[in-house]
Amino acid sequence: MKTYMANAKTVERKWYVVDATGMPLGRLASQVAAILRGKNKPTFTPNVDCGDHVIVINCDKIVLTGKKAEQKMHRYHTSYIGGLKEIPYGEMVEKKSDKLVFQSIKGMLPKNSLGRQMITKLRVYKGAEHKQTAQQPIELKLDK
Repeated sequence: MKTYMANAKTVERKWYVVDATGMPLGRLASQVAAILRGKNKPTFTPNVDCGDHVIVINCDKIVLTGKKAEQKMHRYHTSYIGGLKEIPYGEMVEKKSDKLVFQSIKGMLPKNSLGRQMITKLRVYKGAEHKQTAQQPIELKLDK
């Protein structure tokens, strides 16, 4: 019996909508990254982008467990001398929760051109409304 290898032309993509209300950030990110990568399909092929489109709504209602809200920092550099900036994760959840969810999911994808192609299939929204109603996304329940 031959091994099945998917190619880009034969991949069927679906649209899923995920409600992030009350979910821990890391658990949400790992499960959404697996869907974007296509690991939930029996036709998964590591070198082909065979994942589905994912819409994450209510990302402002995610939960940080433990003391991550006060102790964990989001760090970035402005490219100027002494330009290292630090923002606590608790403040990021309040102000830029969509960016926080996007970056945590992006960090769980491959760090190559295939991962950059996969991240384009992700949409993150703070509220309960999204713009992809024409695609008729299927609501997906993830483990909490």
